[in-house]
Amino acid sequence: MQKEAVFTDLIREHQGLLYKVTSIYTDNKEDQEDLLQEIVYQLWKYFDSFRNDSKITTWMYRVAMNTAITFIKKKKKRPDSVPIADVFIKQSDTNNDAYEERLRLLYQHLKHLNTLEKGLIFLLLEGKSYKEIAQITGLNDSNVGTKISRIKKKLKTNMTKH
Repeated sequence: MQKEAVFTDLIREHQGLLYKVTSIYTDNKEDQEDLLQEIVYQLWKYFDSFRNDSKITTWMYRVAMNTAITFIKKKKKRPDSVPIADVFIKQSDTNNDAYEERLRLLYQHLKHLNTLEKGLIFLLLEGKSYKEIAQITGLNDSNVGTKISRIKKKLKTNMTKH
């Protein structure tokens, strides 16, 4: 199979992973689309460098999260802008249920975490073990456990206030 076809299949198979990373690290649809495009570009750029030392998804998470962190740093250097979606009146979605509301609140509170905290809690929510999170982030297992424990406490405190 050609390299392009293998890569395309890989992206298609794991597009949910990529969308989750972009939704954690962005605040609006335009930034999410820009970040997704940049992640796919970076995955393509380094596709030949994947050595099969880890699972392909571990490598994809690492590239995606590093790209997201770089994206955030670049965005902070740009002047503030108001997304066009915020200018228009948003109509409420009548299909909202309790689960979607809790999920929205969780994402709202995740936005207040720092870059590393967002990444760690995202990987935990994805069902990754501490060992897998350590591989993706480059931290050691016990450091991951300590940081996640602190993040959970921070989220619990912030969410119970509201």
